[in-house]
Amino acid sequence: RMTKKILLDICKQQKLYWTPYLNDTLYLHYKGFDRVENLEEYTGLKCLWLQCNGLRKIENLEAQTELRCLYLQLNFIEKIENLEPLQKLDSLNISNNYIRTIENLSCLKVLQTLQIAHNKLQTVQDIQHLQECPSISVLDLSHNSLSDPSIVAILETMPNLHVLNLMGNEVTRKIANYRKTLTVRLKQLTYLDDRPVFPKDRACAEAWAVGGLEAEKAEREKWETRERKKIQDSIDALAAIRQRAKENRRQKCMEGVATDTQEDTPGQEAAADKAMLPEREECAGTEQFQLETLETLYLDDLPDLEDVSEFPPEEEIFVQKQDYHPKIEIISEVTNDSNSASEENNNSMLENSVEEIPTTIFSNVCQNHKEHEKEHLRPFLKSFFTEPDNSGRYMEIKDKEVAPLKPLIDEVITEPKDHLLLSPVCHQPDQPSSWEEDGEITV
Repeated sequence: RMTKKILLDICKQQKLYWTPYLNDTLYLHYKGFDRVENLEEYTGLKCLWLQCNGLRKIENLEAQTELRCLYLQLNFIEKIENLEPLQKLDSLNISNNYIRTIENLSCLKVLQTLQIAHNKLQTVQDIQHLQECPSISVLDLSHNSLSDPSIVAILETMPNLHVLNLMGNEVTRKIANYRKTLTVRLKQLTYLDDRPVFPKDRACAEAWAVGGLEAEKAEREKWETRERKKIQDSIDALAAIRQRAKENRRQKCMEGVATDTQEDTPGQEAAADKAMLPEREECAGTEQFQLETLETLYLDDLPDLEDVSEFPPEEEIFVQKQDYHPKIEIISEVTNDSNSASEENNNSMLENSVEEIPTTIFSNVCQNHKEHEKEHLRPFLKSFFTEPDNSGRYMEIKDKEVAPLKPLIDEVITEPKDHLLLSPVCHQPDQPSSWEEDGEITV
C-alpha cells in the first residue's frame, strides 16, 4: 500500500524533502503499488513517476494541481479518467496498458504530448476523441490494432500535430503511398514514424499529389539543381575571397618594394618604413624563417670538452701544493742485459711505487750523490720539464744503455724551471745555489 510512512521513507532514500509539499518530483516506480493514494500532502508535485506498478485505475490526484508530467506506463489501467484536476498537465504517458478508447482528455487544455502506444485501440471511434484535443502536437499511436485508413480524417482535424507515430499498426499497409499521403494531408507534420519530413519531401509529395510521378520527378530534379547551385555558389564565393586576399597581399608586397627603392627625406622614409612594417614582415616571413633555421646548432658543432681548459696554470697548482710533502719515486736498477720481462716489471713498479719519505732522507741522498751521475739525470729532467702532464703518472727512462749501479731516489717536480721550488734541506738560504752558477740542476 502507498502509505504515508512508505512515502516518507521513499523520500529519505531518494534524498528528497521530508516535508511533502516541498517536493516537486516523486519517484514511485517499480514499487508494486496497486492503487494511488495518500498524496494529498504532496501539493507541489510537477512530475510524478508511477510506471511499472500494478495500478488498475487513475485516481486520487485531486491535490496535484501543479502537475506537468504524469508517467503511468506499464500498469494495468483500462480507462482514462479522473484527470480533470490536472489543468496544467503537459505530458501524459499511458503506454503499455489495456486502454481501448481515448477519452476524457478534452479537459486538459494544455496537453501537448500523448503517448498511448501498446494498447488496445482498433477502430476510428476509438481515437475519435482526438478531434476535441487541438493542443496535442506529439501523438504516439504505435503498436496498436488500428487498421481503418479513415483514421487519417481524424488526424487531419488536429491543427497542431507535428509528430505522429503509427508504426506497428496494420493501417500503414492499407494506405496507398502511405508516407506521401500523410505528408500531403497533414500540413503541419514534421516527423512521421522514424524519420523527419523535410521541406523537399513535402514539396515532392505535393507535386506527386498534383501531377503524379512525372511531376514528382521534375520537382525532385528542381530541388537537386537548386542544392547543387547553392553548393557551387558557396565554393565560388570562397574561391573569390581567397583570390582577393592573394591579390591584396601581392599588391602590398609590391608597394613595399616601391617604397624601399624610392628616395625620400629622412623623416618621410622613417614614416614610410613604419607604415609598411607589417607588410614587409608578411612578405619576408618565409625568408626570415629560413635564415633562422640556418643558425641551428648540431651536436658536431659543439666544442670538444678536452680542448677547453678551465683549470688554472700548472704554476698555480704547484704553489697550492707546496705545503705538502714532496712525492718521491724510486727508480729501480736497470742493467744493460735486462730482458723485456724485467722492463715490464720495472715499469709497473714505477707506476705503482710512489711513496712519501721525510725530507731528511732526501737531503742525505742529495749530499752523497756523485758528480758524474748528474750528466745521466740531465736528459731525464729536461724531458720531465717539457712533458709535465706525463711526469705525474710515470717516468720514462730514455737512455737504457747507461744504468746506475744502485737504486736512485729523485724528487718529482712539476714546476717549470723558472719557478722551481727547492727543498729547504738541500739548499739553504745562506748557501749559493748551483742553479744560479752554472744553470744546471744539482741533486
